[in-house]
Amino acid sequence: MTTEARAYPRPLPNPEWLGKLSEEILEPDLPIVDPHHHLWDHPGSRYLLDDILADVNSGHNIVATVFIQCGSGYLTSGPEEMRPIGESEFVRAIAEEADRRGGKTKICAGIVSFADLRLPNVDAVLEGQIAAAGGRFRGIRHIAAHDPAIIGASSYVPPPGLMDDPNFRRGLKRLPAHDLTFEAWIYHPQSRRRTAFPGPTSASCRCGST
Repeated sequence: MTTEARAYPRPLPNPEWLGKLSEEILEPDLPIVDPHHHLWDHPGSRYLLDDILADVNSGHNIVATVFIQCGSGYLTSGPEEMRPIGESEFVRAIAEEADRRGGKTKICAGIVSFADLRLPNVDAVLEGQIAAAGGRFRGIRHIAAHDPAIIGASSYVPPPGLMDDPNFRRGLKRLPAHDLTFEAWIYHPQSRRRTAFPGPTSASCRCGST
């Protein structure tokens, strides 16, 4: 039931170009939680602990960050539905290394990863994610962004009508039992279709390709 993300060329940052402009930090003492970032190691594109530490120490008072699902570190063996648990293991290891180094920012204080909510055994996947994250697991992001006009440019194409799938809705209702939140990655025309969820939820609305 899971769908692999397509290979997608992610533009690399150009430090020399970025360094041409330096802006004054507004309210440098204001505590900030970065609620959405990724960590990955793709061919030609890496964003790992040293990279995020450089960003959070650039002048703002970033006190904590939340990792959001991006398909990193999946297990390469075992039942397919359990393989996303590798992402929480991958991120936990980075977070614990950050803790060992010290610093003001709690890196990956929260982890949001993936479980296919359509699975009949979704509770087992959720329990596995919670255990793998070592107290940091906060919720599930299930990508539902689907628009025929941009399928060819998207890095991930879920099935149409995912949020209306009875199996998806059944799995969604299991999240509160595990004290987990839900994040929907959707395009803005889908906003009215967002499934009612009896717990904390957020929506990442995208207008273009990802």
